[in-house]
Amino acid sequence: MDPRSNEPPVTPAGDQKLRWILRCGWKGLCPRCGEGRMFKSWLKITDRCDRCGLDYRFAAPDDGPAFFSLCIISVPLVAFMVWLEAVHSPPLWVHLVTSVPLLLIGTLLPLRPIKGWLVASQFVNRAQEAGTGRLWTQLHGTAADTNDFDQ
Repeated sequence: MDPRSNEPPVTPAGDQKLRWILRCGWKGLCPRCGEGRMFKSWLKITDRCDRCGLDYRFAAPDDGPAFFSLCIISVPLVAFMVWLEAVHSPPLWVHLVTSVPLLLIGTLLPLRPIKGWLVASQFVNRAQEAGTGRLWTQLHGTAADTNDFDQ
């Protein structure tokens, strides 16, 4: 897709939407074209897609990746650690060798795919805070009749 093109991007509809969001999020691909990179480093989102020119100013996953990572991985793992301690009372080194690495790896590795999933979801679903359209227009200097997602 040419960044200078005035054609609106083609976004999937229906059940294809979820597959598109998960694919782009998991692989860190641009949610508009599916080819460009979404990240310039491990968790830092790039300013623009190098293929289609999508401006990532709309992306605001905030603390969402950490929240989902903690809920999905940490809560069950902490419950397992408490169970292990209550039932078997292992020495401290067992927790240091098993539980701590699992907790660190289990919460840090999924951050990037979860962040990609949230950014792709924001783009595909055109999600933004209610009533902030005019404020975004003022902050970014875009035309009032254009959508920040389709720049």
